[in-house]
Amino acid sequence: MRRRTLLTGMTAGLAGMASTPAWAHDRRVLHVHPGDSVQAAVDAVTGPGRTIVVHPGTYREVVNIPAGAAELTVRGAVRDPRAAVIVYDNANGTKKPDGTTYGTAGSATFTSAAPGLTVRDLTLANDWLRADHPEITGTQAVAAYTYGDRTHFENVRLLAHQDTLFVETTALDVFDRQYFHRCYIEGDVDFVFGRATAVFEECHFHTLQRDVTFTPKGMVFAPSTARANPHGILAVRSRITSGAEDGAYKLARPWVPSYETTAWPSLVVRDSWIGPGIDPVTPYTNMREQYPWQTMRFREYGNSGPGAVISVPENRPQLTAGEAALHTKRTYLGDWCPRA
Repeated sequence: MRRRTLLTGMTAGLAGMASTPAWAHDRRVLHVHPGDSVQAAVDAVTGPGRTIVVHPGTYREVVNIPAGAAELTVRGAVRDPRAAVIVYDNANGTKKPDGTTYGTAGSATFTSAAPGLTVRDLTLANDWLRADHPEITGTQAVAAYTYGDRTHFENVRLLAHQDTLFVETTALDVFDRQYFHRCYIEGDVDFVFGRATAVFEECHFHTLQRDVTFTPKGMVFAPSTARANPHGILAVRSRITSGAEDGAYKLARPWVPSYETTAWPSLVVRDSWIGPGIDPVTPYTNMREQYPWQTMRFREYGNSGPGAVISVPENRPQLTAGEAALHTKRTYLGDWCPRA
């Protein structure tokens, strides 16, 4: 019950409070207070370039931002991302009222299709727990599902277990760009995954302890990059820590979806600190044997830490200095320069 403990107590005494939505008179900047709904503020957006300010509190709801809410900013009222928390607890296998299940994407607490979205100074979480639902086998439970071009997360905490952050694109042949700066992302199985061109700069990835006897207990990344896209997931100047024992996790495995069997997953981890929780001898593994990781675009460059030790070179493909120059924030994001 660790997650529920983390997310409760932050708004003690606020239950039952209600307030008149602050956007009643000003629809350019919409303020959300405990007792209000973040989704109601999203629904009230009347044009591009609006800002939603989420004041300290816990908002237990699902938030879905449509493509029409272009250039929207959703931010906490204070800089501490722990102060304002948006959380829900759907999983892939959770049943809807009509008896069907949500599926992986549908389980997300926060979903956005809006181009130019900025999210900052917030916590987005999915606190669904396997132990509470032993009858459910579809245990993917997404905190954030993003698939709009120029998506920017700044100082955001993303908390879940399996499939925490789904970085996707609007279509199979579209290479939407996403940028995550100084974010904290935790989970256990494939907790950063998808086919977007996604740059993680100065981020902190944390693998959770998991009550299983087998290893690996999970993987940090599971890219599903389209074959035509030269850029997949890039983690630069970041760090990977763990709440599990040494070597219990893999750095990544390739995801080749059944609906896109031509995918050619791409991951570059460079200039980052990799802690002892990552297996240094065999840091990669397969999701399906017919798609071995050795045939994928998995590369490293300039990493340090006990989880980055190169003891078996063929198990840790490295970029050359010349190749590394092609795997930077600038080359991945192109003409888009997000500001902190």
